[in-house]
Amino acid sequence: MRWQDNRESDNVEDRRDDSGGGGMRFGGIHLGLGGVVVVLLGSWLFGVNPMTVLGLLSGDSAPTAPAQSEPARQPPANDRLAAFVSTILASTEDVWGEIFTQAGRTYERPRLVLFRDAIPTACGTGESAMGPFYCPQDRKVYIDLDFYQTLRDRLGSPGDFAQAYVIAHEVGHHVQNLLGTTAKVDALRARENRAQLNATSVRVELQADCFAGVWAFHSQAEKHWLEQGDIESALNAASHIGDDALQRQTQGRVVPETFTHGTSAQRVNWFKRGLANGKVADCDTFGAATL
Repeated sequence: MRWQDNRESDNVEDRRDDSGGGGMRFGGIHLGLGGVVVVLLGSWLFGVNPMTVLGLLSGDSAPTAPAQSEPARQPPANDRLAAFVSTILASTEDVWGEIFTQAGRTYERPRLVLFRDAIPTACGTGESAMGPFYCPQDRKVYIDLDFYQTLRDRLGSPGDFAQAYVIAHEVGHHVQNLLGTTAKVDALRARENRAQLNATSVRVELQADCFAGVWAFHSQAEKHWLEQGDIESALNAASHIGDDALQRQTQGRVVPETFTHGTSAQRVNWFKRGLANGKVADCDTFGAATL
């Protein structure tokens, strides 16, 4: 992926040197690719069903964490990985800004926060073990850049575009928030049982995958920055974190009613739907009869 020499976003906060918070229950946060991966790894270590852990982490209320008191800093200029995520974030800003403009709306850019270990957010205390995540209450994407080593070494998903997909997926949750989908889903969840909550969560995550594909379509049309194998690297990452793949690997059997993110085939399919034509209308997972 030829990402160098492109605009970097100035909406990046470097809080890697801040002291992290801890001990607060974590809720109200959309766990994307990273959350599933790291829950899987934790399950290997502690013998816990990853789907049970994901169920505990999603949809529960949490106390509001205090805002960071120290002023935000920009990443150092010589930090290559920080420059990469800043460049990907800038591309999402350009793509979604244009899409919203064409729809007669204004795109509110999210901030991306770099952190280590743990960090207070408006959704509770975020921890590196949860992987990258989006908090709708403060409209920020959070990532510990060490996650990319996990993605490469433990999940077999190397490559810049696989890393870009992670950012694009979490920004997809931000788009859902701006479109009012997040609020509607939260209201719906208040009336749902656990099985229904899981089914709703699947549709939320698959739509974020599709929105990541929409971004990929438009960014490639503008920049022509993808190289041979880049799309395959993103599809590989998506396929590795399907609920069926995780369950089969950790517990030897698949339990569809406990799915929270969709099967490998579904995650790949919805990313490809967004990638095919770059149309938001193609990402209506909530109106789809089948996923």
